[in-house]
Amino acid sequence: MKAAFLIAAPHSGSGKTTIARGLMALFHSKGYIVQPFKCGPDYIDTKFHEAVCGRPSVNLDSYFASPIHLQRLFLHYTEGADIAIAEGMMGLFDGFDRDRGSSAEIARLLSLPVLLVVDAASAAYSMAALLQGFTHFRPDVRFLGVVFNKVGSPRHAQMLRQVCEDLRLPCLGCLPKNPELETPSRYLGLDFSGSLPLAPCSSPLAPFLEEHLEWETMLRLSPLSPCSLPPAPCPLHLAPCPLPPAPEPPFRTLVARNAESFSFIYRETLDRLAALGPVCFFDPETDVAPSFGEVSLLYLPGGYPERHLPSLSAAASVRRAVRDYAERGGRVLAECGGMMYLTQSIATDEGCYPMCGVLPCRISARKADRHLSLGYRHFCHRGAEYRGHEFHYTQVEGGDWDAQDSSVRLDAVFDAKGLRVPNPIVRRWNVIASYTHLYWGEQDPLRLFE
Repeated sequence: MKAAFLIAAPHSGSGKTTIARGLMALFHSKGYIVQPFKCGPDYIDTKFHEAVCGRPSVNLDSYFASPIHLQRLFLHYTEGADIAIAEGMMGLFDGFDRDRGSSAEIARLLSLPVLLVVDAASAAYSMAALLQGFTHFRPDVRFLGVVFNKVGSPRHAQMLRQVCEDLRLPCLGCLPKNPELETPSRYLGLDFSGSLPLAPCSSPLAPFLEEHLEWETMLRLSPLSPCSLPPAPCPLHLAPCPLPPAPEPPFRTLVARNAESFSFIYRETLDRLAALGPVCFFDPETDVAPSFGEVSLLYLPGGYPERHLPSLSAAASVRRAVRDYAERGGRVLAECGGMMYLTQSIATDEGCYPMCGVLPCRISARKADRHLSLGYRHFCHRGAEYRGHEFHYTQVEGGDWDAQDSSVRLDAVFDAKGLRVPNPIVRRWNVIASYTHLYWGEQDPLRLFE
């Protein structure tokens, strides 16, 4: 590999996402094989990464995974790549507990130098104090250099370059203000409902960054520093919790997937399932019921089902097939939007839409009921700890689950600080559902059904 680095910023909104996607597109257009990564639990930025790189973008999260697993994950997915680019999350040192779980921690664990993207719109030499603090706060975090974003003029750029000269920090570019390059957002992150940029050369970001960034210097200054463990690529799922031998007969997973309603899937989850056996996909918005005859597990991931309720509700044969499979004792794992799909109905300000009727509760997506539920989550089952992330605005109607049904069991879920959260793990028949998006990199998902 020629180079590897992590793109971070002092705070959200600095432009790191735009610059990360632009650099990925630029290097791809130059003929490099680019392997993208995303720090943290985000499953939306990864879609843009994959669109411009042509390779799956993989999450690096030190709350989800152990250091050795992250190192193996990084080496596994960078095999055959020329350049690895990891996009950070929030501010460089922002984690779930001080800087634990932060982009800086990922950079330390993987020996990645940091390209710091700074919003310079309202400052000049004051940047010296900010950069001095960031680059010396943790001596074990290496810095590749700085890119100044939203630069107002050539004179402004000159003053910012003087800052870097005084600090002996490489200035790798000054980007003029360019509002056309901003990506539209909505309440759960970047808006990917439109067409993603399938061809890197079609993105206006690549030529813009090529003109204003020292991209060749970035490659020269960021040769890959091998991780301390392991010394070479090795099988990904070796430790600390390997998968059991593939069950007999062949284990088959059916996954709900489409552009929005069921689209929040960690790459590690798909790889974990594929290690068990064949993985097939179906779209619940089309009224064509899949065959459940040989299905070992139905996986319903999260997404934006509240934006597609008329089509989900109209596909009655699919809803009936899912309910029949669950009532027969079939394994079902449903996360967030997938859990919502299993309830009795989802209500919006436009109406109430029947869903699968597997879980004895209703969901409200009305504006008056929406409030943010966000953060890391964990729970224990049979001595194993499972970790994930919760991020949604919809709520269970009435504020609580109907635990009066004797077939329903509720398991407590906790946040990163050990405090119990309102949304539990719901078990009914052989169905496991919750608002938590689980990460399966180091756990056997089948143990959840024991």
